[in-house]
Amino acid sequence: MELELDVKITSSDLYDYLLYHTYTGFSGMLGTLVGVFLIMAFISTQYFIYLIAGVVLIAYMPCSLFLKAKQQALNNPVFKEPLHYKMTAEGISVSQGENEETQGWESCVKAVSTARSIILYTSRTTASIFPKRDLGEKKESLIQMISTHMPPKKVKIRC
Repeated sequence: MELELDVKITSSDLYDYLLYHTYTGFSGMLGTLVGVFLIMAFISTQYFIYLIAGVVLIAYMPCSLFLKAKQQALNNPVFKEPLHYKMTAEGISVSQGENEETQGWESCVKAVSTARSIILYTSRTTASIFPKRDLGEKKESLIQMISTHMPPKKVKIRC
């Protein structure tokens, strides 16, 4: 089985990825938890500094990630043109213009889904983002391809 598709990554796709990546990691969860505790401390003590600190902690991360996604989409040439993916039994190749990179399935770390995208982590911090709006009828084929070539414990995709 072989699958080819083109995807165009926008700032909102990057934001979706960054939110998922941050809030499923330790630092995102810890920041939110500390923010909630500070707000709870405000409720019990009425010290406004706790409320301000808690709101800043909770609101800072999504705002900074939004700005980071916008900046990356504007400044990174990779996001200017669509990426062409070709998936085979051997692995995944992604190309754009003259550039092409290939990676074997065994080096993929995990595959997850958000409401907007299917994300295939190619390392702990890098991923291929497949916006669902670009997948159309190929969405099921992509999920099947990933599920076939990666161990089940690494695949957490919900349609």
